[in-house]
Amino acid sequence: MRALTIAFLTAALACFGARPLSAQVTMRGGNPSISITTGAAGGQPVSVISTSSSIRWAKKTVISKITVSTSCPGQRFSLKVLAINLSSGVAAPAVTLTNGMLASDFLTSIPANDASSRTCTLQYTASATFAQGNSTELGNDVHTVTYTMLAQ
Repeated sequence: MRALTIAFLTAALACFGARPLSAQVTMRGGNPSISITTGAAGGQPVSVISTSSSIRWAKKTVISKITVSTSCPGQRFSLKVLAINLSSGVAAPAVTLTNGMLASDFLTSIPANDASSRTCTLQYTASATFAQGNSTELGNDVHTVTYTMLAQ
C-alpha cells in the first residue's frame, strides 16, 4: 500500500445569471479542501466526500435553474458535485467537474416566486487511483467552481 496525498482545493465563485433578474447565488461554508491519503496499487479508485459547503439563492420571477462549471488547469484527479438536502427545485445527477467544461445543469425547475431564499448542500466527491500519482509529486488540483442562476 502506498499513501496518496491528493488535495482538491475547491474555490466556489458565485455569480449572477446571464439573464439578470435580480437573482443571485451565494456560497456558504467556505472553500472545502479534500485530501485522499491512502490507496493500493491496482486497487479501485479511492473516494473522499465533503459536504461542508452549500449554496443559497434568491427568488426569481420566472422558473429558474442553476448551472455549474469549473476551471482547473492541469487537472489530474476526478471531482464530482451533487446537490443534496435541497429546499427547492430538482437536482441533476452528480456532475463530473472537468477543466474547461461547458456549464452543466445542476438544479432545475426552481419555482418562480418561491420563498425569499433557498439552499442546498454541495456534496463534492474526489477520487483518484494509485496509478494517477499523488499531489505531493504532481501538485494539487485547484478548482474554481462557478454556480450560475439562469431563467429556465
